[in-house]
Amino acid sequence: METLDKYDVAILNELQADGRLTNAELAQRVGLSAAPCWRRVRALEEGNYIVGYRAEINRKKIGLGVMAFVRLFAERNSSASIRELEKAIIAMPQVVACHYISGAGTFELHVMCTDLDAYSRWSMDTLFTLPNVKDIHTSFSLGEVKASSALPLSHLKT
Repeated sequence: METLDKYDVAILNELQADGRLTNAELAQRVGLSAAPCWRRVRALEEGNYIVGYRAEINRKKIGLGVMAFVRLFAERNSSASIRELEKAIIAMPQVVACHYISGAGTFELHVMCTDLDAYSRWSMDTLFTLPNVKDIHTSFSLGEVKASSALPLSHLKT
């Protein structure tokens, strides 16, 4: 599958909005019969357009009241030391996303903790002990304006 047509894009949009749709519901929403819809979903999965299905959990309901964005500045001694730092970051359950960034800093970490005390303990016990870390700058979310994992697909319209 090299190009996506209007049905593929519609399937992606619908599944982003509700990944629990049955094939029959999905087929009806995108204007296909069940069998071709099922084949397209399988092709989208096999082509790595769809890489998984998961539940969205309300972080506050499960006690994760603090969201932080941590800019981590690494000493760039060698590729091996950066890889070692990457492995340490990947292993931290509090880090829900991590990106290499341009400009000031090396990584931007998206971190979730129960409260400020928990973040403080975690940062002192974990972040400050990471290998190859030069500096850390933390910003705390004061409120979410928009939180979505849905990707924009309007550029794919055929």
